[in-house]
Parts: sequence; structure tokens; C-alpha cells
Amino acid sequence: MSAKQIVHIWSFTTAFQMSFDAYIDLKYHAYWYFTKNVDWAALPANTMLLPPVNMMFLNWYPFKSSLIIQIRYFIYWEVCLLTYESITLLPEPWGYFHYGWWNLGYSAIINPILLVILLVYYKRFVN
Repeated sequence: MSAKQIVHIWSFTTAFQMSFDAYIDLKYHAYWYFTKNVDWAALPANTMLLPPVNMMFLNWYPFKSSLIIQIRYFIYWEVCLLTYESITLLPEPWGYFHYGWWNLGYSAIINPILLVILLVYYKRFVN
């Protein structure tokens, strides 16, 4: 990815994640990082962890492959994301993520939608 593309994806990911979390985390208390309140400890997860993951997803995405391969790629990423989320739910020192009424089932439904939004953004505005 070029520097311009990296800045685009980093900015989009951070803004989108913070917006999503403002509702799901802070307003509806579905999940939270570290504490239920607004805290600085969650900032690195939103600004330093997620953008590189999204860039890896886009960088390796099989754009010119068949639909079956693209679906398989999504499934692979879904398994990885759910596994990572499960690890973050472990007690400290591994875990920093906590559920209110949220569960892995919701994440399994929402993750592909979020990845499609990322892909559409990348195709329309970045690439």
C-alpha cells in the first residue's frame, strides 16, 4: 500500500471504530475495553491495533480471484477475528475486552458487514 492509502485506511478505521464504539460501547453498554467508562487505555486498541489489521485484510484481499476464493478469504478472517476476540475476553493479563449484553454471535454477524464496509470504502475512495 502507498503512504496515501495507509493514511486513508488508518483515518477511516479510527473514525469508524470510534463512532461505532460511541454507540455500542458507551451508549448501549454492549461491550467495553478495560472499564465501562471512557478511558485512555482503550485508545491504543482503536488507533494502533485495528488500522494495521484492516490494512492486512485489504493488502492480501484476493480482488481478482473468483467469488468462492473471496468468500473463503472472508471465512478465514472471520475465524481469526473471533479467535482474537475470544482471547481478549480471557481474564487479565490476556484479556482487556468485556461483554455487557454482547456475545460472539453478534460479532460473527457484524464482522463481515464491517469488512464489507471497509472493502467498499477502499474500492470507492482509496484505490
